[in-house]
Amino acid sequence: MPEEIELASREELLAVCGSLDENIDLLEEEIPVTVIPRGNTLLIEGEKEAVKEARRLVNDYLEIIRTHRETVPMHDFLQAWLEDSSTSTEMASDTILFSRQGQPVHPRTVVQSRFVEAIRDNSVVFGIGPAGTGKTYLSMAMALSYLEEERVSRIVLARPAVEAGESLGFLPGDLQEKVNPYLQPLYDAIYNLMDMKTCDELLEEGILEVVPLAFMRGRTLSDSFVILDEAQNTTIPQMKMFLTRLGPNSHAVINGDITQIDLPEHEESGLVHASRILEGIPEIAFIRFSEADVVRHSIVKKIIEAYDEENNDAGKES
Repeated sequence: MPEEIELASREELLAVCGSLDENIDLLEEEIPVTVIPRGNTLLIEGEKEAVKEARRLVNDYLEIIRTHRETVPMHDFLQAWLEDSSTSTEMASDTILFSRQGQPVHPRTVVQSRFVEAIRDNSVVFGIGPAGTGKTYLSMAMALSYLEEERVSRIVLARPAVEAGESLGFLPGDLQEKVNPYLQPLYDAIYNLMDMKTCDELLEEGILEVVPLAFMRGRTLSDSFVILDEAQNTTIPQMKMFLTRLGPNSHAVINGDITQIDLPEHEESGLVHASRILEGIPEIAFIRFSEADVVRHSIVKKIIEAYDEENNDAGKES
């Protein structure tokens, strides 16, 4: 028997159906039903159990977009829902904090949710996967939430200043000005999560540090939340140096994409090496993202898939 779902607005209809009904197509691929939009009403037709399942999925999705001020993409929601129908609601209700614009920051895919939980449950977490999967952003959000809750007293963000086509020696300015371009993605995440005045105050007080990885040698970081970004460009000694900086009550998140290593060909990535020798050690977690977790513009996912396909074809030819 067909069932109807009343939608409160055209915005809800667009969120559920997609601009070109692509969400309906996605839902119908996974559940054997027919979904027909009529005005602000969805008509669901099919076998009784399938209709019931689809109705529950749409209602769960509506609950999320009515509760939060941003729309969780249907693709991400459906992925979570199919794996565990309770996970999708929990994923979007797991607000870490609110961004500078007042938007709730929360996991948007199943793997992002596992990443956040891993940070909560472990002292050291490795996030490995493509650009655009939210690794840096969620790490920064978790760090700020720990600072707000007084679980740590400072945040340290680091990146290796690896040259990718342009030599540091030829960049203008003093050393800090030379390394700032390498640190800019970290600043981008910070400024999205807090206003510039607050950020500048934290930087001035030393509560927030943004530094090149090389500047961390010889330090002991206690009571800190430490994030290492672009970790695929660390050497093995650099990765060991970073991991051994951790003092009491410190947490570390190490993020990187092993498909974008800019080290010389003879140099093994410290991230690749660490994933080989550290996995399985208690209190160290490895979370692996894929193109399905990309939360930037939808075209980014297609670009990643195209490059992966090209690399696979090249591997077969060789």
